[in-house]
This record gives sequence, C-alpha cells and structure tokens, in this order.
Amino acid sequence: MKNVMVCVTQQKTCDRLIQRGHEFLGNDNGELFIIHVAHYQFKFLNNSKEGEALEYLYEKALEYGANLTVVRSNDILHTLVDLVKKNNITHIILGQSGEMQPCSNLIFKLEKKVQGKAEVIVVPAS
Repeated sequence: MKNVMVCVTQQKTCDRLIQRGHEFLGNDNGELFIIHVAHYQFKFLNNSKEGEALEYLYEKALEYGANLTVVRSNDILHTLVDLVKKNNITHIILGQSGEMQPCSNLIFKLEKKVQGKAEVIVVPAS
C-alpha cells in the first residue's frame, strides 16, 4: 500500500506536483495527501489572496481525491516528519529546491529524517 504525500508551496506551481503524486499512486491501494506548511513569518500560502489560494488547493484535493492539510509552523521540517509518521506516508513528492548547497536544503534534511520510512521523490523544476 502506498500513501503519497505531495508537499506544495505556491498555488500556481503546485498542480504539476499534485498530478505527479496522483499518477504515482495510480491504482494502488492507499491515499494521496496534499500538504502545505507555512512558516509564521511568511504570508499564508505565499499569496496575499489567502482565500483564493485555499480554495484552489481545496479544489485540487477534490479533483484528485486527496486529503488536504494546511498548517502553520515555525519548524517546517519537524512538521513534515510528524505528518509522515501520522499518515503512514511511504512516498513524498516535492518540487526541486532552488537552494545551491544540497546539505543545507530542506529536501536533503527531510531525506535524512525519513530514511527507511518514506522515499523522497524530487520533481525537477519545469
């Protein structure tokens, strides 16, 4: 059984990630989770029109039959790891990070924290 977690950021760029997660799950038993963790210091969903952004994510969750989780946290990495445990996630889909130093970016740290529990799949920027 696969449980796929798709980590999204900005509303306009997340559709390709959600679609990739849906395709990856395919006909396997399991669930698709769309997750957005917003740091308290940033605007919610990186968008000043919060209502529209939430509505967009909600519509995408309905379209793909996914569970939607949107939370605020000062520790994004810890929150993602907790969600992996809570939802028995087997695969995590993320967009490629723009950070230049791989050892310092969130993806590298997440891979280390979930090693042996979930596989991290990085989708290249288009």
